[in-house]
Amino acid sequence: MEQLKHECGIAMIRLLKPLEYYQEKYGTWMYGLNKLYLLMEKQHNRGQEGAGLACVKMEANPGEEYMFRERALGTGAITEIFSSVQSRFRDLGAEQLADATYAKRQLPFAGEIYMGHLRYSTTGKSGLSFVHPFLRRNNWRAKNLALCGNFNLTNVDEVFADITAKGQHPRIYSDTYIMLEQVGHRFDRESERLYAEAIGHGLSGMDITHYIEERIDVNNVLRTAAPLWDGGYVVCGVTGSGEMFVLRDPWGIRPAFWYKDDEVLVVASERPVIQTVFALETELIHELMPGQAVSVHKDGEMRLEQILQPKEVKACSFERIYFSRGSDRDIYLERKALGMQLRDAILKAIGGDLEHTVFSFIPNTAEVAFYGMLDAFKAYLNQTKIAQIEALGHKPTHEELERILSQYIRSEKVAIKDIKLRTFITEGNSRNDLAAHVYDITYGSVNAYEDNLVVIDDSIVRGTTLKESIIRILDRLHPKKIVLVSSSPQVRYPDYYGIDMSNMDEFIAFRAAVELLKERGMAHVVGEVYEQCKMQMGLPKEEMVNSVKAIYAPFADEDISCKMVEMLRPAGVTTPIEIVYQTLEGLHEACPEHSGDWYFSGDYPTPGGVKLVNRAFISYYENVFKANK
Repeated sequence: MEQLKHECGIAMIRLLKPLEYYQEKYGTWMYGLNKLYLLMEKQHNRGQEGAGLACVKMEANPGEEYMFRERALGTGAITEIFSSVQSRFRDLGAEQLADATYAKRQLPFAGEIYMGHLRYSTTGKSGLSFVHPFLRRNNWRAKNLALCGNFNLTNVDEVFADITAKGQHPRIYSDTYIMLEQVGHRFDRESERLYAEAIGHGLSGMDITHYIEERIDVNNVLRTAAPLWDGGYVVCGVTGSGEMFVLRDPWGIRPAFWYKDDEVLVVASERPVIQTVFALETELIHELMPGQAVSVHKDGEMRLEQILQPKEVKACSFERIYFSRGSDRDIYLERKALGMQLRDAILKAIGGDLEHTVFSFIPNTAEVAFYGMLDAFKAYLNQTKIAQIEALGHKPTHEELERILSQYIRSEKVAIKDIKLRTFITEGNSRNDLAAHVYDITYGSVNAYEDNLVVIDDSIVRGTTLKESIIRILDRLHPKKIVLVSSSPQVRYPDYYGIDMSNMDEFIAFRAAVELLKERGMAHVVGEVYEQCKMQMGLPKEEMVNSVKAIYAPFADEDISCKMVEMLRPAGVTTPIEIVYQTLEGLHEACPEHSGDWYFSGDYPTPGGVKLVNRAFISYYENVFKANK
């Protein structure tokens, strides 16, 4: 019902053969460039605020450019950057365009390493200067670095302090830029170590360059830089000398998958993307494990190495619920399981009256959970039919069988997503009026005043769209009762590892809990939590605990859901409404390998997350609660 933004999507390709090989086999030396385009388009769901690509040409001569980058803003950024690259080749004749040797020597973006990135901002910072990949330039090829990633660091202040203590003076205070400078600094030290060795061996001139580039150890760079990082990340890098790497955080929060054959190594944020683009079976795609790095030396040798000791795996469950493409085999089954888990709670909400209930979903990401929900009810109804037949106690007549077997689960496409009319409107009243038309309904799909209407979505986070649009428009069908279902649990806490949820008062569950505290004479709890959070700010982050959990402790999930209904009910809507949420137990049963649930449970996987949630509550209390008290 409300689009969450997620940072971000990555794609990397390392060609392991000369460009002439791809020209001969596939009819174009642009094989890698074309595959990168497909990988990025297939991950368009992961970032629609901007996109960028970088390329490294490995056999350039001194005086020739060897590192290229293109970036753009907006939902059409992928098309824009690839159109810009292709425009460089527009004036070439067919013979030149088919000449891989000429391309390698003369044309930009005719290289062996490609890096792509899709951006969703979680920092509130926008503009082309914040679009990945970031570049760090130097006259030594091995010291040139292009960096991009799907990450959010929770301890940017500590990394910033570390690099400034070494004498650096970063121009921008953002996690990507600071990480670029930190990793770049480690590459500088690695290059200087090898430079000293080369001088010690009596080498000079280009022999020194070759010595450095043949021996530089990317994993040594990562082992010295990464231990300081706290957060969820998949960090991708490529140097001007042809070193490539991808490193995943030790908690496994952010996802990455890779595939290699004798022609190519490819890495992407999602498994089915690689499967589709390279026509592969699921089993051929490997997951990059927590704390692990895949790297490729300039000579094409691939290494898979454990850089950081794996922590307790807390892979992001929202990847399974919402963000990743549902075409992944496992994700598809997990989303169906999430829908199945909700059967009993929905039955209770409709009083067991399946005959007078219509099931539907909010398009488009909740569709798979909807199928799972239907499967569960179909199985339930089949068992009910068997029991009814057995209860007859005699051989059933045709009429009796027809009456029992004619029962079915009624499903309709009730809600239809329309154009987002409010995107160009800023004035409040006009925006709210247009927002009410983001969704349309199928009139006649519900028997007015007779049918319950059950509508499932993957999450209910802020409640804004529910109040402004969904409830009002569903009410036009005049159902007997509206049951709003979330296939994920109540979102109660901010995320600091890549989702744009960082302020406490964004969450309808949090606002409902605070209102309940006020109503029940427990408003003092809010002040006590504030004091506890303040007291912890002087502690090392490793010693902090999530004090905000106390806000929810006095209430059952149902209490909070009921309060949400009161807060979200639009004026003039009198239809009974109930909200049914997934349980944490149901989530973990459906997605057993992705136990990261901090936005639901408050159990942050890293110390930095705990520190930031306490800080967020302090900010809320000082800016919101005191003002409204």
